Amino acid sequence: MSNQAASFYNRFSFFYPIIEVFLKPQKVKLMEEINTLASGKLLEVGVGSGTHLPLYQTHQITGIDISSAMLNEAEKHKQSDTILLKMSGEDLQFEDDYFDYVVLSHVLAVASNPEKLLEEVYRVLKPNGKVLILNHFTTNNWLRYIDTAFNSISGLFHFNSLFKIESFNAIKKFTLIKEVGFGRFSYFKLLIFNK
Repeated sequence: MSNQAASFYNRFSFFYPIIEVFLKPQKVKLMEEINTLASGKLLEVGVGSGTHLPLYQTHQITGIDISSAMLNEAEKHKQSDTILLKMSGEDLQFEDDYFDYVVLSHVLAVASNPEKLLEEVYRVLKPNGKVLILNHFTTNNWLRYIDTAFNSISGLFHFNSLFKIESFNAIKKFTLIKEVGFGRFSYFKLLIFNK
């Protein structure tokens, strides 16, 4: 991600608690899914303010973010064995086949280069590792018109409002094993893929 994006999220961190109110029910469901998985090394890309970090129960957590301000907040919530690093998901400084799990929670739609991010996730995941993607996805019903209308200004917020997972070539390297919805009229889904 660019320095411009990092600067935006440093400023945005002040308002992030308001956004978290809307994201909390999805994050809780995400954590429920994660905590049913066997213990392993887990990378969370875009850890944000980290208020959800205490909800992790069984994994060795590494959280990364491009925003120093977000990481400073996350430090207040991390467990003793959690590692937090300033790093871009599009340039992961880890060995190949290193993590059992990667979490992308509301990250793909704000990534400068989501294709590169997915390629990096694939590289650092162990064979049979899982990536959990929680995001809004543009639907085929009337809600897609809202995404289309917002698309012209969404770039100001470092956000892609028109977002379809199947549009990324890198996702084809993974196998979808589970889809979790959040209600009939929700934009959000949790998709779990195997490498």
